[in-house]
Amino acid sequence: MKLIIDGKKLDSVSGKTFEVTAPATGKVIDTVPSATAEDIKIAIDAAVRAQKEWAKVPIHKRAEILQKFLDIVEQNKESLAQTLSAENGKPISEARAEIGNIRIGFSGFMEHAKHFYEKIIPPGTEAGQEANLQLVTREPIGVVVCIIPFNFPCDLFDQKVAPALMMGNAPIVLPSSDNPLTLLRLTEMLGDAGLPPGVAQCLTAPGSVKAAAVSDPRVTLVTLTGSTEVGISTQELAAKNLTKTALELGGNDAFIVLEDGDVDLAVEEMIWGRMYNTGQVCCASKRFIVHNSLKDAFAEKAVDRIRRQKYGDPADESTQIGCLISEKAAVKVEEQVAKTVAQGGRIVLGGKRNGAYYDPTVIVDVPKTADVAGDLEIFGPVVPIIGFDTDEEAVEIANQSVFGLSSCVFSKDYKRAWKIASQMEAGVAVINGASFFRTFEMPFGGWKHSGLGTEGVMSTFEEMTRAKTIVLKNLL
Repeated sequence: MKLIIDGKKLDSVSGKTFEVTAPATGKVIDTVPSATAEDIKIAIDAAVRAQKEWAKVPIHKRAEILQKFLDIVEQNKESLAQTLSAENGKPISEARAEIGNIRIGFSGFMEHAKHFYEKIIPPGTEAGQEANLQLVTREPIGVVVCIIPFNFPCDLFDQKVAPALMMGNAPIVLPSSDNPLTLLRLTEMLGDAGLPPGVAQCLTAPGSVKAAAVSDPRVTLVTLTGSTEVGISTQELAAKNLTKTALELGGNDAFIVLEDGDVDLAVEEMIWGRMYNTGQVCCASKRFIVHNSLKDAFAEKAVDRIRRQKYGDPADESTQIGCLISEKAAVKVEEQVAKTVAQGGRIVLGGKRNGAYYDPTVIVDVPKTADVAGDLEIFGPVVPIIGFDTDEEAVEIANQSVFGLSSCVFSKDYKRAWKIASQMEAGVAVINGASFFRTFEMPFGGWKHSGLGTEGVMSTFEEMTRAKTIVLKNLL
């Protein structure tokens, strides 16, 4: 595949390429250009020109183009899902679900844009303003750099590109080098739907090259989903030009089961909230803080339930847990599990790696002083179980992490659960469900080192626009 720059399919100016391989097999799927800083400059040149004209297009016409895009996606949904599964390693059933989400996400932003009304501050709201009318408008922010990670590329394409386009901006998509193929195809489909050249572009740029986009003074917003380390370095670069950033970063979400919690429900939610996408989810439950009276039962049932999951080839229709994005990622999980065991944990299931595959793993007897009980985020199918005795201790363990993305608590007493949820330092708190909960409508974002700003139909337009107040002085 090629770079999508100014409506054209191009090679990199350097002529260099890199291979995209299937993590499940190690086989090469495709070869893509290795974008350079010069390629990024060319794309920003085009975006600056195109955005000014796109901003003039009425909202209903923008929505018509995006609707044509959705129709094209629908016609190609199986091919897109197969590509996503192959390059990502996620089970084909999950890939189909993610492609299906494109319509849900884009439609939500398209509809909300038609009702994103401007505001009026009427005359006389304060002394001396009786004759003045103030119109508060929202205008496009400009060129938006969208840095998208490997784990849910299409879902995050929806969250970033759809609102950028509906608000009259020009997004430049920078996908993960591990799996850029599906996003290249989606960007191409936007052009096929009638999006003018330069309005949406996609470049396969290695990590260090992405800095050229972040540091360009013509970029007005960088929206990034990724690790906290990358988020901090991105914000440092953007700060040199006072470029606005929206950052959704790492998480080490707490999963609390009180002594009156439903263990069977908690175990089912653990499957959904930890094993989905082979545990490679920012808001996955990653620290299982279970009351000491229930932790043995929880561990026993968790082991039994995980064993019943079909684990293997992502292309197999019956597979429920696939491989990680790369062997490098699996090695990192292997090292983190070994560290957790060295700090007192005991493996009762899994703990083995084979290439990019890492067996679903349950670790018991994890002390609350272990790294995984605080800031060590394991991005894989691992369930570390930490015991506690009191509600206060559970909250203390939950809040000892620098992360605060999502969280959850299980209890039959909703008043008690609400109290726990309100005390957890996280952007989302789920009661009687796993922390892996994100709708397109909700304002999703973390506290502390888990990010800045929120994404979702309710809030993204605020991130993607700039406020302007037009004053009609002495109108009355």
